[in-house]
Amino acid sequence: MLKTLGRTALCSLVSAAALTAGPASAETKLKLSHYLPPVHGIQTDFVQPWTEDVSKCTGGEVTFEVYPGGTQLGNVAKQQEQVLAGVVDLAVGLSGIPRGRFPRTSIVEMPFLTKDAGAASQTLWDLYPNYLSDEYKGLKVLALFAHNGGLIHTTAKKVETMDDLKGLRIRTPSPAISDMLTYLGATPQGLPPGEVYESLQKGVIDGTVFPWDPVASFGLNEVLKYHLDAGAYTVPFFFVMNQRKYDALPENVRACIDKYSGEALVSKFGDWWDKWDAVGRKQAEDAGHVISKLSPEERDRWREALKPMISAYLAKVKASGVDNADEIYKAMQETIAKYEK
Repeated sequence: MLKTLGRTALCSLVSAAALTAGPASAETKLKLSHYLPPVHGIQTDFVQPWTEDVSKCTGGEVTFEVYPGGTQLGNVAKQQEQVLAGVVDLAVGLSGIPRGRFPRTSIVEMPFLTKDAGAASQTLWDLYPNYLSDEYKGLKVLALFAHNGGLIHTTAKKVETMDDLKGLRIRTPSPAISDMLTYLGATPQGLPPGEVYESLQKGVIDGTVFPWDPVASFGLNEVLKYHLDAGAYTVPFFFVMNQRKYDALPENVRACIDKYSGEALVSKFGDWWDKWDAVGRKQAEDAGHVISKLSPEERDRWREALKPMISAYLAKVKASGVDNADEIYKAMQETIAKYEK
């Protein structure tokens, strides 16, 4: 009897203590991965502030672990599948790697469609609900965006014309850009961004296509010498979350994620990319590199040479099951025209 009374008293004390302490705070830790170096603006200007804003908005209920390029979860080819599998909760990825997963979105890569990151990013976001959403099943899309018009960077040969490109082995980020380079006379070489430096250094490739910002973040100005400002292409990126994970979060947390995503986030990429590109260009200028600009006459030659490539690429997208590929391309042309500076 005394033992029973003792146990009852003990239970009462524990219960009273629990009531005095109040409910335990439940912290949710979300994993976010991307494939770029931690010094890149994607992390310093975008990912890190975004996670801090969301965490603060939730009153610390949500925190984040960020895995950049070079970590076990930072492989460029695995960002989408990691989110779908729940290995990470969110990821920033390059749409063209692995190839063929986002055929609708890839249409923004058509040559000379745009050279402006802000216009391209806003266009992708505007078209997402009606034209692109089918290829993001299982994902909560937080942003779609694209970079400024890409350049052609080379190590030993200055490129100013289509003839200069003939036979050069140029790193390519996606099937569309591979087709573009082929039609211009180059030999495209598919490589992840992190392998470009060594390939240039060893002479495995003669050059690469990139905007200015990864030239800086991957240290490529150390092995490059010539840069052609062609503004011929852009490539898209995604920022996504596992849909099941998002749906399982409390309403207040979902509201905080939504507050700092979508239009509010997409509208920042134009200015961000201008800032990021300025660093790579200044490095090249300070190093005494040769920076050329595609002449209006040569641009017209390229446009004419690439017309069959655009038709052939859209035909391939249609053959993959995207019946309205031509309609998407037209919608992108019209929407970009509204946003271009």
